[in-house]
Amino acid sequence: MSRGPREGVRPAFRQWRAGRPFWGGLLLTLGGVEVLLTLKASLDVILHVGMQGLAGYLLPVVMLLCGVLILFNPAQRLFYSVIGVLASLGTWLTSNLGGFFVGLLLGMVGSCLAFGWLPDQEPRVGRRQRRKEARAAQAVTQRLEHKTGQTA
Repeated sequence: MSRGPREGVRPAFRQWRAGRPFWGGLLLTLGGVEVLLTLKASLDVILHVGMQGLAGYLLPVVMLLCGVLILFNPAQRLFYSVIGVLASLGTWLTSNLGGFFVGLLLGMVGSCLAFGWLPDQEPRVGRRQRRKEARAAQAVTQRLEHKTGQTA
């Protein structure tokens, strides 16, 4: 079996994911899907049917659409995340208390993640890497002090 084409799929996906607010868009999309699915629940499960009209289905669809648009058009993420958070808050009244709070929370967290994402930010250096660099710098300064102490 040749593994040539499959080796490039994962790094390509990681590169694509790094260039956009992936987790924010995904959580907002999942929140919209969850609210839509709770609208289809049986009447024994439903707490609040809401307006039973357009708004009950419109707001979760807007959440879903904003999440997908954040994923595929990250340049407009600020606008989509503001619309997404407003739609998420609106599901509190129109769609079973925001999909039993789960869809509401997913939409809010996803919108906040998308709003706060910075496209050109340097990747964070992990704690282990910082400690390793600090130890290396300390070892260099100790060597220099030791050498200057011997020559003096």
